[in-house]
Amino acid sequence: METSARPEDDLPPTHRVGLLLINLGTPDGTGYFAVRRYLREFLSDRRVIEAPAAIWQPLLHGIILPRRPFKSGAAYKRIWDTSQDASPLRVISAAQVQKVAERLGPDITVAGAMRYGTPSISHGVNTLLKAGCERIVAFPLYPQYSAATTATANDHLFRTLMKRRKQPAISTIPAFPDHPLYIAALASSLRAHLATLTHKPERIVISFHGMPQKCIAQGDPYAAHCERTARALRAEIGASADDMPMTFQSRFGPMAWLQPYTAPYVEALARQNVRRIAVITPGFLADCLETLDEIGNELRHQFIQAGGQDFSVVPCLNADEAAISLISALARPAIESFSN
Repeated sequence: METSARPEDDLPPTHRVGLLLINLGTPDGTGYFAVRRYLREFLSDRRVIEAPAAIWQPLLHGIILPRRPFKSGAAYKRIWDTSQDASPLRVISAAQVQKVAERLGPDITVAGAMRYGTPSISHGVNTLLKAGCERIVAFPLYPQYSAATTATANDHLFRTLMKRRKQPAISTIPAFPDHPLYIAALASSLRAHLATLTHKPERIVISFHGMPQKCIAQGDPYAAHCERTARALRAEIGASADDMPMTFQSRFGPMAWLQPYTAPYVEALARQNVRRIAVITPGFLADCLETLDEIGNELRHQFIQAGGQDFSVVPCLNADEAAISLISALARPAIESFSN
């Protein structure tokens, strides 16, 4: 019986290793339908929204998706990189891929992927396979583990591989909430940013993306990972928890999320005559909607309206030298173990 060969089966055998850098995702544009497509994929993920489908899907398709793209699209427009007609996250992610590839050298192929939107994880895997990679190191770029970030990225990677008869060998990079290189990079970035300010902040707020309390109660280690990051960063800087409080942003829906919530906390600081603050967001390796607009625009406005005076946001590590060194250093042991 004759069988038809799949394109990937025609590739010559090789021990080449590929590195797949996975980030959260972004819409392809700021228009209604582009944002709706992105939100539909994101909010349909059962790792992100764990409510019963019989309850959630009617809400999603009947109320949220018809309305939310207008608000989200307006937010994306405020931060959109018009020079490249792309979101900052996509631009930064592409730069990370290019620079990490240059750092690791020609023997390692590096591709980027988004869990939601484009370039997809399937596209990233295909890019590596076409380059002859039979071994892939997958690197979800989330410093703190959660089921809604790291786990869903890995889930989708393996779902992609389930469709292939010939699979590459896979290794995944774990979370790194208090890895010394990560903490040193954060501290260096914070010090460099503070040196540019004309007035010293009275507080440095450490803001992480939020998560429902229910998820933590069910065993998600995310809150503990955030604590580890905050504690290590304070120790590196030589600051107390009072000087560098930890908060959680991006609350969604009526249920209880991790507290304290960033916006009310910052507004309360202003009402307590704390006039100057800086905010650092160490849950993100690349600036995105949550850092640039939610913190940089919305939270700034709330702080000033409540009586604050000076508000500053520490940029994420992005594609700076520290970020490229960190990603490369964390990926290299897995790459080398595959190369032996």
